[in-house]
Amino acid sequence: MSGTTSRSGAERSYPLPHAGPDARFTESLVTSVAAVLVGYGYPRLDRPADRAALETALGAFLYNPLEKRT
Repeated sequence: MSGTTSRSGAERSYPLPHAGPDARFTESLVTSVAAVLVGYGYPRLDRPADRAALETALGAFLYNPLEKRT
């Protein structure tokens, strides 16, 4: 666990530290999340741009951004 504290003061498990590629972050993961959304009545992600946006959103939720290099 990363031990991140939210604005409410509750400790969070996400985002995870970003230490490079993660074998768990796959096309299959994105497909599974898309299927859950469809199961709840959201539109299918048939367009590549929508799928790319979902992948970006998942990455942003799951991982801390890389430190900016100066």
